[in-house]
Amino acid sequence: MRKIVVLTFVSLDGVMQAPGGPDEDPTGGFALGGWSFPFWDDVPDRDMRGLDGKDRELVLGRRTYEIFEAYWPYQAADNPIARTLNAAKKHVASRTLKKVAWNNSALLRGDVVAAVAALKSEAGLDLQIIGSGNLIQTLQAASLIDEYNVWTFPVVLGRGKRLFEAGAKPGALRLATSQTSATGVVMSTYVPAGDVRLGSFAQPEPSEKEVARRAKHAREAG
Repeated sequence: MRKIVVLTFVSLDGVMQAPGGPDEDPTGGFALGGWSFPFWDDVPDRDMRGLDGKDRELVLGRRTYEIFEAYWPYQAADNPIARTLNAAKKHVASRTLKKVAWNNSALLRGDVVAAVAALKSEAGLDLQIIGSGNLIQTLQAASLIDEYNVWTFPVVLGRGKRLFEAGAKPGALRLATSQTSATGVVMSTYVPAGDVRLGSFAQPEPSEKEVARRAKHAREAG
């Protein structure tokens, strides 16, 4: 069985909408597109695995697919990210698209959870999700995601689509790796770690036996 790996950019308050430019995703009146641009430096540039589709197949939501399809096929042939993204096999989750024109792309038919679970059960390269917030939330609820690569940028946006919206399935995560760029981008990898574990800092009420012991100790000390 192959893994499903997520890579996404988020603000400090969890917004993932339109990190790359003003026109990327203005839905809902979002006017802060391009918020990640000022923070890129040489560390993210050296850590592009997952962004380039190399040695993985891509699973994309409709909006992310349309953004990529309108950009990457038209980049220079010697652009390494364009070269690998264009060559990678791409699975597109959409209820509205009738066809996909980008090289090596195919629509996922029927129920998306069942379709992605079937892909996961096959032999082959791991499956990489880039962006695609709605798809991530759907697959997270179905416990199909094996790894989250989350790049947290030091900016608060206050509005926009979030990586985990209200109603996300509760679950614990374990931090596997983390590094920080010179501009403060925290690049972290998390893996699922079971159910949320609960506890309390409140002191429990003492038992009757403990109350009696304390009272006896007080009498003897006095």
